Amino acid sequence: MLFQVEMTVKLPPDMPAELAAEIKATEKAYAQELQRRGKWRHLWRVAGSYANVSIFDVKDNAELQELVSNLPLFPYMDISVKPLCRHPSSIREDDS
Repeated sequence: MLFQVEMTVKLPPDMPAELAAEIKATEKAYAQELQRRGKWRHLWRVAGSYANVSIFDVKDNAELQELVSNLPLFPYMDISVKPLCRHPSSIREDDS
């Protein structure tokens, strides 16, 4: 199943810079691993904000919840999820 996931990060203003850097580095490694595994299919930054729009390719809602809730930045995110399905006019056969 494909899901569009919009994530906006809101770190506390009083978070120590060293802690923020550590969380961001761990987040990057985890996100890249999910991309290599084909679970996080697309990742785009939203210009001008600390946010992204992503496409996840997972088995079901439960798998998406597991992956997203394990993001190190998860406690600091506002997240919106939209399930997607293949458009009948699409020429791509691998998007189902």
